[in-house]
Amino acid sequence: MQERLPGEPPSRVDLALVQHLVTIAGRGAGLLRGRPDVPAVELHLLRSGAGFCLHQPLAQYDDRTRRLLDVVRRTGAASPHRMAGEDLVHTDFHPGNVLVDRTGAVTGVVDWDGTGRGDHRFALVTLRFDLAVPGVDARDRSARSAAARWLDNHIDDVLDEATLRAYWAHMGLRQVDWAIRNHGPADVDHWLTVAASRLA
Repeated sequence: MQERLPGEPPSRVDLALVQHLVTIAGRGAGLLRGRPDVPAVELHLLRSGAGFCLHQPLAQYDDRTRRLLDVVRRTGAASPHRMAGEDLVHTDFHPGNVLVDRTGAVTGVVDWDGTGRGDHRFALVTLRFDLAVPGVDARDRSARSAAARWLDNHIDDVLDEATLRAYWAHMGLRQVDWAIRNHGPADVDHWLTVAASRLA
């Protein structure tokens, strides 16, 4: 699909793009009403996913990752293990999976392998984590920071504390596990800090 659609991933992420992506995520609301055949999204707070959101790397890495894993599991014990809702959810919704044309208009969203039934607002938390990706240049970092502040406020407006905590725990687990297995200590430290920002 990506090869057939016009456009390419955005070279810069700013507030206008993030606001547009939030609108796009909202289009998933209610699209799977009456479709119990579509599996609900699993948050993996109590058990590992299939190749991602693995618990064992956090259990083995160091005391900080073990503490995060404890928070994740305690959050999971107090939350449903599957996402509630009847929305279409893109579980990897971030600018790298979006195509834009030369004017910056979004032409498509790709990488729908992780699609499921649940709460379209989960995409906002995924997007928020992407705005914290390390290693972007200073100009992009400033634009991302402004977008992140706006998105933080929006998330606070649309998600109750318990739901946000469950979604944030999932993303913290996902990013820290991935950093342990695929990157280095600096990335692990970075994602531990991002995870702790809403799980303290």
